[in-house]
Amino acid sequence: MDNSRRRFLKAAGYTALGTGLCAPLGSALARVIKTESTPGAIKGKSWAMIVDTKKCLQKEGCTACLDACHKVHNVPKIDDPHDEIKWIWKEQYENAFPEQSHDFTNEALKEKKLPVLCNHCERAPCVRVCPTQATWKREDGIVMMDMHRCIGCRYCVVACPYGSRSFNFRDPRPHIAEVNEKYPTRMKGVVEKCNFCAERLVKGEMPACVEACQNTGANALIFGDLGSKDPKLMELLRRNHTVRRKPGLGTEPQIFYIV
Repeated sequence: MDNSRRRFLKAAGYTALGTGLCAPLGSALARVIKTESTPGAIKGKSWAMIVDTKKCLQKEGCTACLDACHKVHNVPKIDDPHDEIKWIWKEQYENAFPEQSHDFTNEALKEKKLPVLCNHCERAPCVRVCPTQATWKREDGIVMMDMHRCIGCRYCVVACPYGSRSFNFRDPRPHIAEVNEKYPTRMKGVVEKCNFCAERLVKGEMPACVEACQNTGANALIFGDLGSKDPKLMELLRRNHTVRRKPGLGTEPQIFYIV
């Protein structure tokens, strides 16, 4: 992307946000930014998620959490790995947890794939490098992505050590089987990622992946507020051995895995 196009997109993004030229996207962003004034919103001080790998692996091949997330957020299905867009996906244990894997790691675990997503890091490197504040962190810990303000520089993609961000190298809209009118579609040239279903929390609903996992009976995804010491999360963290992805980097991921 040349400098002239980047400057144009940046200026256009600010203008549209100020004048409401992109109403669907603007209104969606407004709802997730100001959760405090929304009746019925689920509020938290520091949102986090626990993935119980033991329960998850009992339903081998299940993709309920992936399917629900991608359907709700209009994530396109593009088979080409170079252009693939993903908010939540499955990664082999050794690749997801290179610092937690060794010669004596349980063989059954090493061979399995586990769900991974944006870690909504306490010290998110993507937030620090974004030149337009298209990526920012809310007071409740959710790392947000404003696709309208994104200029496509991809600094955040490079900064994220977890591969949690996808760049739209092509127009994603033709690759959406069924558009969810309640969530905005994107355009070519912007980055996107998991937002912890901020648009659902503001309506008093759990993240789509968590709800879908509960509906299968697995209950392998547990979402709650660590800042308020959610009793369910605290009990699970105290009673189980958990790991986080690449802890040595100091980003403080807010996704915990029971292993």
